[in-house]
Amino acid sequence: MTDDKAASLQKLSDIARTVSQEDEDIRGRNVKARDGEDLGEVDDLLIDPTENNVRFLVVASGGFLGLGQTKSFIPVEAVAGITADEVRIDQAKDKIAGAPTYDPDIVEERGYYEDLYGYYGYTPYWAPGYIYPGYPYPPVR
Repeated sequence: MTDDKAASLQKLSDIARTVSQEDEDIRGRNVKARDGEDLGEVDDLLIDPTENNVRFLVVASGGFLGLGQTKSFIPVEAVAGITADEVRIDQAKDKIAGAPTYDPDIVEERGYYEDLYGYYGYTPYWAPGYIYPGYPYPPVR
């Protein structure tokens, strides 16, 4: 994949696409860390519109009525399970709290995504040999 591949990620809420089954849309669900700690809720999904795959969860935490929230990008590879009410992540809350900070001015840069994958210890989706995790991640249409 080219450098442009990582830069083409888009928020699902910003484009005219949706998950293929409405009940598979995890936006709005609570997110819990491996240690059971609350992380916030899934605010949005970053997708690769070329391959129609979710690449990151945008998790919002803190704030009041959307003001003062912090947002974290968590690779889909970190998702350990999904129920009707929550998404479980295979990382501890402290690890997620120390992740590279979300900055709307740099999210289009490949370096930011490389830092995230490296921090969490996952192979970037554009790397040779990468295999998309598949279920339980909803396909986008």
